[in-house]
Amino acid sequence: MRFAMPRREFAVLFAVLLTVAAGNTAMQTVLPGIARVIQIPDMLVAIIFSFSALLWTFSAPYWARQSDIRGRRRLMEVGVIGFGVSMLGCGIIIFAGLRGLLVPVATFALFASMRSLFGIFGSASNPAAQAYVAARTSESERTNALASLSSAFGLGTIIGPALAPLFIIGALGLSGPLFAFALIAVFVLIAVRRYLPDDDPTHFPGLIGAGANSLNVGSGGHGAPATEPTVSGGATGASLQAASAGRGVRLSWRDPRILPFMIFGFCSGSIQAATGQALGFLVIDTIGGNPLQAQQEIAIIFMGGAVATLLAQWGLIPMFKMTPSSLMRWGTAIAAIGTAGIAVAPDFYALVVAFSLASLGYGFARPGFTAGASLAVGRSEQGGVAGAITSVNGSCFVLAPAVGIGLYQLSPTLPYGLAAAALAALFIYSRRNKALGENPVVDSDSGDRLK
Repeated sequence: MRFAMPRREFAVLFAVLLTVAAGNTAMQTVLPGIARVIQIPDMLVAIIFSFSALLWTFSAPYWARQSDIRGRRRLMEVGVIGFGVSMLGCGIIIFAGLRGLLVPVATFALFASMRSLFGIFGSASNPAAQAYVAARTSESERTNALASLSSAFGLGTIIGPALAPLFIIGALGLSGPLFAFALIAVFVLIAVRRYLPDDDPTHFPGLIGAGANSLNVGSGGHGAPATEPTVSGGATGASLQAASAGRGVRLSWRDPRILPFMIFGFCSGSIQAATGQALGFLVIDTIGGNPLQAQQEIAIIFMGGAVATLLAQWGLIPMFKMTPSSLMRWGTAIAAIGTAGIAVAPDFYALVVAFSLASLGYGFARPGFTAGASLAVGRSEQGGVAGAITSVNGSCFVLAPAVGIGLYQLSPTLPYGLAAAALAALFIYSRRNKALGENPVVDSDSGDRLK
């Protein structure tokens, strides 16, 4: 991981996304056990995540535009606070439900309400962090930088469930992981406040943002180069134009430059969400016995996936300097093989190997789609494309979890067999689509492709 951005700043960004993703998926891992203990129907568990994801999808573009206007750091603070408050509230409600202080229906309703805070405010962190990195790296550095940053999201989705059993302690029981991540959010918020530079345009009226007109900055003006950040943190061209016009630069996911990447990201993410949502129930039903005891086996499975994801995003991608197109192709092929392996795994150990292989594939595919979309537009639209990417990531959890649970109730192997076939089709799409096969180089000001 070598690029011009200060290591300490990148470490803070990484911690923000890692914490949010890990906490979210730790909750996803313990919820099957919680549902079985409190006697909440499996499908309602999927509905909780779907409702939160729906809110995420609509709020992420708004926060991305606000990060251009209000600064990346402030929006990351909003995201971390929203995450922490949501986790604390959910922990209190689950604890009450496990203790019999709330009936199952009340537990579900209150939990869904607190979970919605994550969908509304937690979505602010991801686009702000991506835009922060894009503003401070050159075009040649951006693929590796975003791949490393994306590994925080991908790694968090695997490490969270692996850590969850460690926080199931004492009287807190299955609610322990929720309280633990609420506490972790406090320390991450302190790190954001202390180690990231203040880049709120309104705090530097003589340099950027609201006072840009005093410097005779026109609508075509752009911020300082990423390699030479200003005292405000190095605003992008989008920050200047958004502050001058009073609104952020909008970028639709239907923009033809990024549409193929959005389709790829939505499909691959939905497949991963559907199969991941059902995995906890698969392990509990396969192992049998107390749902609390199955948490250890779930941890081992996801730890194997964590090692595979680290190997892909921290080792193989930088080592082979893989392009976005090759990442998407290799990723879908490997994930298809691993997912098919889950469907036919004869025992627990085979399940660990198969899930690790699938995780290796997603470790390639997800950064490939993120970096490809970023490189398809100019620097002035990085906030917009980050919002589009985050919306797609959130939308993957709107219907996919319910679909995965529904298929699982028909047959435990059905979601994984269908997912393997869908990944094979996505591999063919990534090879035949012209945009996904290119490695675009764009003009950093206009966003047009250079021929």
